[in-house]
Amino acid sequence: MRFSLATIAAFAAAVNAGTILWDGRFNDMTTSAGLNAWSWSNQVGAYQYYIHGASAITSYINLASTYKNPADSGSKQGAKFTLDSTAYWNGQTMRRTELIPQTTAAINTGKVWYHFSIKRSATNAPSIYREHQICFFESHFTELKAGWISGEAGTSDTALRWDIGGVSKWSTVWTADVWHNVAYEIDFTANTVAFWHSTGSDALTLTVPAVSASTSSNGADWHLGVLELPVSGQADTTEDFYFSGVYIESGSLTTSVAGPGGAVVSGSSESAPSSTAAASSAPVSSAAPTTLATSTVASSSASSPTTPAAGGSLTMYSQCGGTGWTGTGTCVAGTTCKVSSQYYSQCL
Repeated sequence: MRFSLATIAAFAAAVNAGTILWDGRFNDMTTSAGLNAWSWSNQVGAYQYYIHGASAITSYINLASTYKNPADSGSKQGAKFTLDSTAYWNGQTMRRTELIPQTTAAINTGKVWYHFSIKRSATNAPSIYREHQICFFESHFTELKAGWISGEAGTSDTALRWDIGGVSKWSTVWTADVWHNVAYEIDFTANTVAFWHSTGSDALTLTVPAVSASTSSNGADWHLGVLELPVSGQADTTEDFYFSGVYIESGSLTTSVAGPGGAVVSGSSESAPSSTAAASSAPVSSAAPTTLATSTVASSSASSPTTPAAGGSLTMYSQCGGTGWTGTGTCVAGTTCKVSSQYYSQCL
């Protein structure tokens, strides 16, 4: 009996697939209005939805099959997250549109992989003049960032970057309509994070091997979405961010962008600009995609609002209290722990 290459690839992907701990691929709802079913008194569905502006949900999150990575056949649809002139949560000066996993699964223990794909469009492009914190944890031990990083030289930045504790370990020019597929490999026991990445339909490859990190999470503090820091003199514009293939797994890593339950597709025809891994990290894997350069650049060490300062262990904008919060520490100098609701307090 003979098998096609596609069949062999699909079988290999199935063998290597891990165990899904939490599935956030929006396959359980037809429109974003389904997110409104969740509340603190009715914690249902895959997501907690409370970090957003005062307008209707369709101002901030919309779902459609055209919003997902076409190679992500395990998802029925993707999500478009929007920052508009109303996207201010609880009177803060930052614009925010975020979702948090609603789960009791062990997504904060052992070795796990946090999957998602992200792209931007030329329409409603994210500002290159403001810092965007994307898919982050409360302690900001790992996250994506885009735009000009607060405290750094210049006034603009076209990069999409991956940070650990406010230090960039990888970056690439963020061009329109290129899907960036990401998996954070987080070992909560060893306190390390590794970065898996690809573009388009290409399989994930190890781009930055494990780096030491303060892997702190209570299992309810990973934010799918974006927080934008304000910059004086830069007016608000409408900005869109697209997400696809969001899930968390354990056991082993699914490298196929098709995702669990999806059909494997051939390699990507998309082109993406070359990327750089920071010199402080281990060498890029020899299996890295050809779109990534193996040359290195110095890592960024400039301070930012997410960098710890003397006087406390919790960075600015970190959660510092609320029902169900199990973290410890005090807010950094210059900030205080302010109550936003019964369930959430933040260093501001």
